Amino acid sequence: MHIRISLGDGVPIYRQIVNQVKYLVASRQLLPGDDLPPIRLLAQQLLITPNTVVKAYRELEIEGVIHKRRGAGTFVSEAASPLARNTQRKILAERADLLLAEARQMDFTFDEVVKLLEQRQKLLDEGTVEKKHERRQLY
Repeated sequence: MHIRISLGDGVPIYRQIVNQVKYLVASRQLLPGDDLPPIRLLAQQLLITPNTVVKAYRELEIEGVIHKRRGAGTFVSEAASPLARNTQRKILAERADLLLAEARQMDFTFDEVVKLLEQRQKLLDEGTVEKKHERRQLY
């Protein structure tokens, strides 16, 4: 499981964890029965407090995405289904809102943002961006 957090994007860290776990389940990179890292280990690797991971896991459990087995760990729920398209769209919309707000604060035009996204997409398609991110992943 690969989780990356960003301290500068305005999204609370626990929410980033929740969103990324949901995405991993939706994209079938995490399958029903797969185990999640223990709270303390994930907190240590992400350099955050265990309480932040507890909060994220609690929300995921309430939503039925994961479940805990006493003494065995935390696992993707058997009933966990891929995210509905509208939930995926909501996650992306939140990120788009943050990007547009930051761009506005830095006096970037919408067209400049679109051009930047196109450039980043090209790099992603070439695999350049993924290799750079892989070096920064903590888990």
